[in-house]
Amino acid sequence: MKRKTLLSWAGTALAVLSLGVSVTSAVAQDYPNKPITMVMPYAPGGPGDAITRVYAAAMQKHLGQQIIVDNTAGASGTIGTVKVARAKPDGYTLLMIHVSHATNQAMYKNLPYSPVDDFEPIGQATMGPMVIVARNEFPAKDLNEFVAYVKANPTKISLAHAGVGSASHLCGLMMMSVLNVQLNEIPYKGTGPALNDLMGGQVDLLCDQTSGTVPSVKGGKIKAYAAAGKVRLPSLPTTPAISEAGVQGFDINISFGLYAPKGTPKAVLEQLTVALQKSVNDPDVRKRLDGMGVTAVSTEQATPASLRAHLKNEIETLGGLLIKAGVKAN
Repeated sequence: MKRKTLLSWAGTALAVLSLGVSVTSAVAQDYPNKPITMVMPYAPGGPGDAITRVYAAAMQKHLGQQIIVDNTAGASGTIGTVKVARAKPDGYTLLMIHVSHATNQAMYKNLPYSPVDDFEPIGQATMGPMVIVARNEFPAKDLNEFVAYVKANPTKISLAHAGVGSASHLCGLMMMSVLNVQLNEIPYKGTGPALNDLMGGQVDLLCDQTSGTVPSVKGGKIKAYAAAGKVRLPSLPTTPAISEAGVQGFDINISFGLYAPKGTPKAVLEQLTVALQKSVNDPDVRKRLDGMGVTAVSTEQATPASLRAHLKNEIETLGGLLIKAGVKAN
């Protein structure tokens, strides 16, 4: 009797396991059968919005379904991120987000989600270098003069950023840290307003992604002093890297990554990763991103493992930078 019971249990377990595999396979074969929503947790018109729309257009060609971009902005990206964390894990609600996914837990005491535990990484999408730009009337003539002037006149200089925890805020914090100065920080509600005031001469400096600043530099509306890193940028070949002035430890690159809610079927995640990889290698995508001053990642970076490792590194380095500076969200 016991043997028959054990055999019965074993048969039931195998049937359940087989059913699970069958259901997962069916989901994968049927996916996607309706439009997909890609949440961009920042306001329309910014660099993140532009990048998301490039990938949405590219990935929908490979998936065969429309991808709708949903700008759910607010609270340093947390509102849109919570929306995805709580969405049904079926592959129809995705999140395209940058560094705030790593830094928000350093700023918010009771963050309503875990960037690591509540999401499935799909892959990195872009790498966006940062550049230090200034109003056209800023007195320094070149990078060496810029470093000397900032060190000598910190209380006279205003530094704009797009809000606490934003890419420009992090870049500004890192710049002040390596130059050992404290400038007058002027927070804005987004990159657009900060850049507008920089072009108008109301603020002195901004350290932000090339996707938002390069067009204005090339248009002569602002001037660039340095790329925030060790090498010059293809989009600004005549602008020196800040390391050329002997400044070390200032290397920041903003990456956008694609996530799904925790529990999304593996087979669905695999389809999304393949679509992302095809998109990062799409010549039209690369051309459009180049025009923004950002770079599509390699096939190897457009993977769950690469995005998972990148997130871990940013939590440690950039999250650590905010903790050291004592920065907290209001």
